Amino acid sequence: MGSSFQVFGIKTKILIPGDDMAEIIIDESSQAGGILDGDIIAIAESGLATTEDAIVRLSDVTPSEKAYEYERMYKIDARLAEIVISESDSIAGGIPGFLLSLKSGTLLPNAGVDGSNAPPGCVVTLPKDPDESAKRIHDKILEKTGKETGVLVIDSRTHAMRLGCSGVAIGCYGVSAITDERGKKDLFGHELEVTRLAVGDNLASAAELVMGESDECTPVAIIRGLSKYISKGSSGVGSIEPSECLFMGVAMNSNPALIDRDRKTE
Repeated sequence: MGSSFQVFGIKTKILIPGDDMAEIIIDESSQAGGILDGDIIAIAESGLATTEDAIVRLSDVTPSEKAYEYERMYKIDARLAEIVISESDSIAGGIPGFLLSLKSGTLLPNAGVDGSNAPPGCVVTLPKDPDESAKRIHDKILEKTGKETGVLVIDSRTHAMRLGCSGVAIGCYGVSAITDERGKKDLFGHELEVTRLAVGDNLASAAELVMGESDECTPVAIIRGLSKYISKGSSGVGSIEPSECLFMGVAMNSNPALIDRDRKTE
């Protein structure tokens, strides 16, 4: 029998720098009947980053020549391009309005820098350390409520050749974000050789359905009924080398220098 679960969207006030996300989750969890053992708490990266003061005012940014080059090439504001460069490990290319960035082992547009749900004239960057943020929130919820939960920091992403966005986990603690299905048998007895289940991303997509993308003011979701994915510590959200990725691998075969373009120096 398959598992059944519930997803509760948790509305909050408009978040500002310095807000305590764990305290807000605890206070507002009454919308889901409180926090229970085995709950998985999904937190939108933009709301979390705002509380961590990851807000950049565009008027404070001085673009580099490289940023102006990207502005000419991809019709992206040079100030935004400069922020994206600073947030990226490397830039793989772009399309009008967006740069394709490699950041922390993940390909994403504009290095996750986003102007939606940011104050006028500002953008919000990704949290500096999503795993550490998830751990901090997990630990405080455990301390304050005595409940053992899992915490996911989630974002919405586009995917190759697909219209629309879906959820992706960018940080976690206390939840198995990846489960290994290798060695199991399919319906016809064939052994699975490469399959891993992206539990964190699937949970993030479920959470996105109740959180929304615009003015819902619902930066948190509580997922209940999937306690089998609760774990001790953090297993990480999982990423692979660009050369092992089907999409980047094909692109790199055509242009081997692609992923090294504008790579940051240590």
